[in-house]
Amino acid sequence: MAFTIRVADTDIAFPCEAGTTILEAARLAGYEMPYSCLRGACASCRGLVRSGEVETPYPEDLYILFCQTRPRSDLEIVPREIRRIDPGAKSTIDAKVLRVTEAADDVRIVQLRFPPGVRVKFKAGQYLDVILADGARRSFSMANAPQQSDIAVLHVRVVPGGRFAEEVLPGLAAGGTLRVELPSGDFWLREGDRPVVFVASGTGFAPIKSILEDTFRKGGARQMALYWGARREKDLYLSGLPEKWAAQHANFRYVPVLSEPGAEWAGRTGFVHRAVMEDYPTLAGHAVYACGVSAMVDAARRDFTADRGLAADDFYCDVFVTPADPKT
Repeated sequence: MAFTIRVADTDIAFPCEAGTTILEAARLAGYEMPYSCLRGACASCRGLVRSGEVETPYPEDLYILFCQTRPRSDLEIVPREIRRIDPGAKSTIDAKVLRVTEAADDVRIVQLRFPPGVRVKFKAGQYLDVILADGARRSFSMANAPQQSDIAVLHVRVVPGGRFAEEVLPGLAAGGTLRVELPSGDFWLREGDRPVVFVASGTGFAPIKSILEDTFRKGGARQMALYWGARREKDLYLSGLPEKWAAQHANFRYVPVLSEPGAEWAGRTGFVHRAVMEDYPTLAGHAVYACGVSAMVDAARRDFTADRGLAADDFYCDVFVTPADPKT
């Protein structure tokens, strides 16, 4: 049985089968709403149901997540954004592996090149899907800026129990290929002049690197700060890069934060989002872009909106889901 989903204050309507999520039904109908993790962790797809009944794991919340919500009747919804999908926006490519390098004990940088003459348009901060032999997918943010449209650079965390890390990565070498589909995701910098605070944990640095390099290339005086959290100093695997940016750009500030520092560490310690709160009595009028593990992103969203005055719609995030994270 199909229900009709209408988007409030627009002429957009699309069908949705009873067992299909609203987000997927919108995609099948040629529309795209904000999304990222597709597992109910990032809340990028949050919105309102103005009328109708739904099946959702969040019955007590004001907002629902369209990636986890299915209709039980015709609905009228209020998404944060909705737009027509460009049918040529995504490409499926057999990319060649240029090199795999060890950036830290548990981080590998995988550099891919697209076939000759193939260039892919993407927004800084978006991700690609690696398509495995059985059709399963693993998502990785692209760390390179969009101007490098014939390559993709991935920062891959080696996660125990991770299928890509255990089955694919050990055999990956120069000359090999990976089948990829790109681009995806809603973690890209919105235009404007509001100050921006970026918060990363671990390889959550990857899409932020892409965004910052793209922003520096375009120029402008927008105030930006990056807080990058890790356990140990060596886990800040490219820390010299944001240090260089801070020296080159007066409108950019870099704050590394360690949760398990060694005796020689003289910098900030503790949880990375708490370091932000120590430095910002208010985040009203700011935009925050957080990327990394779900625990950090959830804590940042909760505390920044509840205790620092950040508007809920000014918090953008991309959550890296690991095998240890529960499925919704």
